[in-house]
Amino acid sequence: MRPALTIVEPGFAATIQDRGREGWQRFGVPVSGALDPEALAAANILAGNAPDSAAIEVMGAGLRLRVDAESVTLAVAGCAAPVRIERERAPSSAEPLRSFMAHRGEVLRFPPPKNGAVYYIAAAGGFAISAVLGSRSTYTRARLGGIEGRVLRAGDAIALMRGTAPGAPPLLLDARFDAPEKLRVMRGPNADYFTERAFDSLLGAAYTVAPASDRMGLRLEGTALDRAKPGEVSPQGTTAGALQVPPDGQPILLLPDRQTTGGYPRIATVIGADIAAAGRLAAGMAVRFAEVGREEAVAVLKARAEWLAALASCLRPAPDHAITAERLLGENLIGGVTSGEI
Repeated sequence: MRPALTIVEPGFAATIQDRGREGWQRFGVPVSGALDPEALAAANILAGNAPDSAAIEVMGAGLRLRVDAESVTLAVAGCAAPVRIERERAPSSAEPLRSFMAHRGEVLRFPPPKNGAVYYIAAAGGFAISAVLGSRSTYTRARLGGIEGRVLRAGDAIALMRGTAPGAPPLLLDARFDAPEKLRVMRGPNADYFTERAFDSLLGAAYTVAPASDRMGLRLEGTALDRAKPGEVSPQGTTAGALQVPPDGQPILLLPDRQTTGGYPRIATVIGADIAAAGRLAAGMAVRFAEVGREEAVAVLKARAEWLAALASCLRPAPDHAITAERLLGENLIGGVTSGEI
């Protein structure tokens, strides 16, 4: 039997994702790929893989995996809580942003995303999944990539490239992947379709992520955006982070599974440096928008790219009970607070 991680319970909408199917939009094939490519990179770097390698994207509660290999090194990154490791001897837990080893027969129980929409599970050596059009990403609407182009099901065996984990000590990455309170935008290519009041509304009030959101886009609820021109535009190629506005005036923030072309006018576009953060937004969360110019957008994108490129150099051995920013901010460290009056 080939070494694998076997799905015991699939949870909600877990899929295989990498950086996506770039270069095929002109043929009508969506990019797809990770909602949060930065967290994907972090999980893979912790596992010793190339940053863009395929991993399991988790968007909801209930995922349980069984280890059907001698051992495997895993890492979890993103909006994640500790993983429960169920075994015959005493069960334990594994912290996110820290690699850990699991052994044959152990069952890993993954909690729902914490303070955000998504996180990633990477395995050292990667998964033995065939690429489709240059990517292993799952695009369910066309049944491309991943495991038969669909969400994971109970009984799926996700084949591992390695049957035994390397004997390396666990590693730690001190980073955070939080859902944003604010996203920076630039005016979109169809800005002339909207009134100045629409821009005031977009930049002056919070919008809430609606439950109908999915991997195609975040449907936002808030002040309707007034139009200066009626109708739609001629079909245009879509981009990640574009804010399309349908006739009801409620914007849709486009995500990796977006359609390749669209006719709704685009009032603004989330800048490249913030697109990964946008993918962390979950239903019910509120977000605001702030307009920036091209010079600032380019500068922060360059800084973000440099930070991502330097992640591997930030790895360090993970001692027991390591103190990190993630742990400190996740703990309630204050007790017995008084008013301070004497």
